[in-house]
Amino acid sequence: MIVEVNDSNFEEVVLKSEKLVIIDFWAEWCGPCRMVDPIIKEISEEYAGRVLAAKVDVDSNPGISSKLGIRNIPTVMFFMDGEMVDKQVGAVPKSYFVSKLEPLL
Repeated sequence: MIVEVNDSNFEEVVLKSEKLVIIDFWAEWCGPCRMVDPIIKEISEEYAGRVLAAKVDVDSNPGISSKLGIRNIPTVMFFMDGEMVDKQVGAVPKSYFVSKLEPLL
C-alpha cells in the first residue's frame, strides 16, 4: 500500500515513522515519474510490513518539496528515524532501488 503524503501530514507519516520510508516525489505531467510509479508499487507490496512507501505530488505540495530541495522529478528519498539517508534523482530500474533499500533494513 502506498500512502499519499502532503504538506500537512509529512511530519506525522514520514518523520515519525518507525519503518524505513521510501518517498516518490512526482507530478502528473512527468513522463519519467510514470516509469517509477509501478516500481514503487511493487516495492510497497514486496516489502510490506518493513517499508512504508509514500508518494508526494510536488505540484499540490510545494511546501515539503521546497523544504527538501526537490528540483527535479522523479526524486525518490529514503528516510529512517526522521532523517533522509539516501536519495535517487531520475528514473532507474527496480534493482537500483532494491540495492539502496536492502542495506537500510
